Amino acid sequence: MKVLFLVYHGFSEVSGISKKIHYQVKGLRENGYEVHLCYYDFDKNDHRCRFVDGTVIKDYGTGMLAGLRQRIDLDCVYEYCKDNGIEFVYARCFQNASPFLINFFKKLKSLGIRTVTEIPTYPYDQEFTTFSRQERLGLKIDQMFRNKLYRQMSAVVTFSDAERIFGQRTIRISNGVDFDSIPLHQFKPVDDAIHLIGVAEVHLWHGYDRLIAGMGEYYKKAQSPKKVVFHIVGGIDPYDLYGEGDYKGIQTRIDEYGLKDNVIFHGQLFGEELDKVFNMSCFAIGSLARHRSGITYIKTLKNREYATRGIPFIYSEIDSDFEDKPYIIKALPDESPIDIQKIVDFIETHNFYPAEIRKTVENLTWKIQMKRVVDEA
Repeated sequence: MKVLFLVYHGFSEVSGISKKIHYQVKGLRENGYEVHLCYYDFDKNDHRCRFVDGTVIKDYGTGMLAGLRQRIDLDCVYEYCKDNGIEFVYARCFQNASPFLINFFKKLKSLGIRTVTEIPTYPYDQEFTTFSRQERLGLKIDQMFRNKLYRQMSAVVTFSDAERIFGQRTIRISNGVDFDSIPLHQFKPVDDAIHLIGVAEVHLWHGYDRLIAGMGEYYKKAQSPKKVVFHIVGGIDPYDLYGEGDYKGIQTRIDEYGLKDNVIFHGQLFGEELDKVFNMSCFAIGSLARHRSGITYIKTLKNREYATRGIPFIYSEIDSDFEDKPYIIKALPDESPIDIQKIVDFIETHNFYPAEIRKTVENLTWKIQMKRVVDEA
């Protein structure tokens, strides 16, 4: 079967989303499908272009008009599918529903091509409350046309438990893992402190401010508190550092509780540098505030990456792949400070082997998850 994996943006070596897409493509190919990757990016001359497997199939030129053309002109992708015998299109939602996209998928449907779109996070509307005015306007346009768009699809792929999204049936899968890309955790203590690690491009729904507030309360209440250090790996913008309104932000909480020596910002790390921080840490931090964006059920990529690495972790949403696992702690989905004493006690009374944790997610490889999509579409 010939598959086109359609992405409405380019790629970055430092982006977790980019890595995930390449792992999904790899998973499809491991099932024996012929997969071609279509994306939008700039060429070496700064021309806006549509690519398939690194080859330009449409040069839109430069400037604002070129940016508009790439949004409304998808004929090159349609012609590629028609001329190359594409049988299945897997698209990734970019909150970009429009009459032009509706027409594109309608034409694919007329060719007998099965199509699905993955919606990585659902619902996603509340995530836009902190975004720019232009991004919020884009969401308004998406809201106007998305129901009609998804009627042209075979199904919607979701990591939630929703049976229908925007009027279309869903294929419910888990975020997958690529075992070749994630090494096993090798805990190497560097001191007597308890080191925690959170890896994310930080947003308010990660709830790291709750963890830091919990650290502050822990130091206030514990009789003989152990030193706890939280390592934040990933990008973070001023809004999430300093907050706004009821959301105080991470740096504000650090200052409030005097924890500047207990929270370390590493920025983006990869390879051996990332492994080094993981290996000094004995516990990982997942999302602690998905309720802020209206989400209860989700199967996040980060939980699976932690389990694949073999490190225990905490999260607050409902993730059916991990609810019964002995190596996780569930946090309440509210605004209360995280109970750090509970984490400390858990670490001191449990001993988990990374290889045993990894075994529990062997059924979550991208090969298995992507095969389910093709079979159910």
